[in-house]
Amino acid sequence: MSAQRFKRIMLKVGGESMIGDREYGIDPGAALKVAEQIKLIYAEHIQIAVVIGGGNIFRGVAGSKQGIDRATADYIGMMATVMNGLTLQDALEKIGVPTRLQSALQMPAVAENFIRRKAIRHMEKGRVVILGAGTGVPYVTTDTGASLHALELHCDVLMKATKVNGIYDKDPMTNSDAKRFKTLTFKDAIEMDDVNVMDTGALAMSKENNMPLMVFELFNGDNLIKAVKGEDIGTYVSNDVQTVLASE
Repeated sequence: MSAQRFKRIMLKVGGESMIGDREYGIDPGAALKVAEQIKLIYAEHIQIAVVIGGGNIFRGVAGSKQGIDRATADYIGMMATVMNGLTLQDALEKIGVPTRLQSALQMPAVAENFIRRKAIRHMEKGRVVILGAGTGVPYVTTDTGASLHALELHCDVLMKATKVNGIYDKDPMTNSDAKRFKTLTFKDAIEMDDVNVMDTGALAMSKENNMPLMVFELFNGDNLIKAVKGEDIGTYVSNDVQTVLASE
């Protein structure tokens, strides 16, 4: 792992990273912290695409459980991701990182339409590309959208930033004896009942198309830059590894 280095990455960031100390919504200070982490790898000339969730504003599944039509709820959630994308774009450009926001829903006043070749060209020119509105269709999570975009943009890896440093054999937030996986096969990630890292659709898509996944804690020192360089942090999920627990 230490010799591996990724040149083009898809970074999936949860909407919760934008909350900061608030109960919900957007904290500009929290957005700036995310931007500063991204700038660290931008400075290493890594090509970066970002998919950000919208859970800090609205979750489609939760909305549908409260009586909103599921498709309508998902569209609301997509628009929430564009709001987060605009905030992150503003934070990145404030610290000198050129950025383009593309949306799978047409919102020409605030974002470019998502065009695959254009997104690739932006990255080749040294711009961070933020992808909002998921896939543009309901019943699909932002995790699945991140997996899909990682494939179509020819990324080397899908990196998911979470609250904990990797994937554990049980919920580490409620189980003090939870053990972290160093590496994990996609097969085990899908089939293990206590492993909840991404939805099954996203994992299956990555598995079928050999898109490796790294799961790590974003706000833990220089974890992001270490992950990009392929160092042993978090959990690396692939068809080409064995399931191994970390020694820590």
